Amino acid sequence: MQKKKQMMKILITGGGGFLGSEILRMLIDRGDECQFAARGDYPEIRALGATQIRGDLADPAIANKAVAGCDAVIHVAAKAGIWGGHADYYSANVIATQNIVDACIQHNVNYLIHTSTPSVTFNGKNVENGKQNMPHADSFLTSYAETKSKAEQIALNAKGIKVIALRPHLIYGAGDPNLLPRMVNSHRGGKIKIIGDGNNKVDITHVKNAAIAHLQALDSLVSGVVEPVGKAYFISDDAPVKLWNFLDRSVTALGYEKISGQVSHKTAFRAAGVLETFHKIFRPNVEPRITRFVADQMSTSHWYDMEPAKRDFGYQPVIDQNAAFEDMIEDLKKRGFAA
Repeated sequence: MQKKKQMMKILITGGGGFLGSEILRMLIDRGDECQFAARGDYPEIRALGATQIRGDLADPAIANKAVAGCDAVIHVAAKAGIWGGHADYYSANVIATQNIVDACIQHNVNYLIHTSTPSVTFNGKNVENGKQNMPHADSFLTSYAETKSKAEQIALNAKGIKVIALRPHLIYGAGDPNLLPRMVNSHRGGKIKIIGDGNNKVDITHVKNAAIAHLQALDSLVSGVVEPVGKAYFISDDAPVKLWNFLDRSVTALGYEKISGQVSHKTAFRAAGVLETFHKIFRPNVEPRITRFVADQMSTSHWYDMEPAKRDFGYQPVIDQNAAFEDMIEDLKKRGFAA
C-alpha cells in the first residue's frame, strides 16, 4: 500500500456497519485518527478510539458537523436492500451524498472516497470481465440501484475535490449481516431454487479486501498517484465463482440439504413481477420472496476487470477465498445459522 507522509483525521460515514467498521479498524490500526457518522449507537466502535457523530446525514447540519475538521472522508453510509419506499432510499443515498459533498467543499476537505456498487451499471444482462468505462444503466428495477447511481454521479462530478468511487461486489465475511444470512433464511424450508442454468459466474468480495481497497484508493489520492479526474473502480476478490456452487457449498457446510430444483429466468422474472405488484398494493412494508431484480441477479453472470484498480492504486486482494470461506462458516454457526 502507498504510504502517506503523515497521519490524517478521517471521517468514515456508516462506520458502525459491516464494511465501514472494517475500514475504521484498519485506519486506526495504522495510526490514523478516525471519527464516524452513524444513526445508531455503536459503543464498541467508540471503544476502538473513534469519535462518533450521531445523526442522519440527510440533515445538512449533521453532515457539516461530521466533516468539519477532517482531512478526508470515506463515504460508506447508504440504505441498501431490494425493497422499500423510494423516498427513504433517495434521502439516505442521494441527499446524504450531496450533503457530504457540500460539506467537503465548505470545510476544504480535498479527498473523498465514495462507496458505490456495480448495480449502478446492471441492466439485467450478462457481464463478463466488465470494464471500468461501462455506462450506468438507463433503467433500474430497484430504488437502491437507481439512487446509488445518482449518488455516484454526484460524488464523481464534485468540483474542487479529489474523488474516487469504489464498487465492491457482493461483500461477504465474518459478521456479514446480509448476503449469506439472507440466503440461509430463504433456504430454510427448502425455498431456494436455482434460477437459470446454474452456470453463471459472479464476483464476490471479502470485507477485508473491500476495506483495503478504500485505504489504497485514499492513499493514492493523497500522494498524487491517481489523477483526481473522478473515476469509478470495480472491486472484488479477483476470482469469480459460480454463484450457485458458492451458495450450495455454503448451505451444505451449515448442515442444510443441497439446493435442489430449478426454474427458468423467464418463469422466475414473471412470478416476481406478480409478487411485486401484490406487495405494492397489499403488503408494501413486506419484502416479496423474490423480485425481478433478484431474478436477474441470480441468473446472470456479473464479474469485472480488476486491472484498473491494480494499475491506478495498487489494489491486491489480501484474503484467500478458501480460508475466508471457512472463517465465514464458523462465524455463521456461532450466530445461529447452522441447521
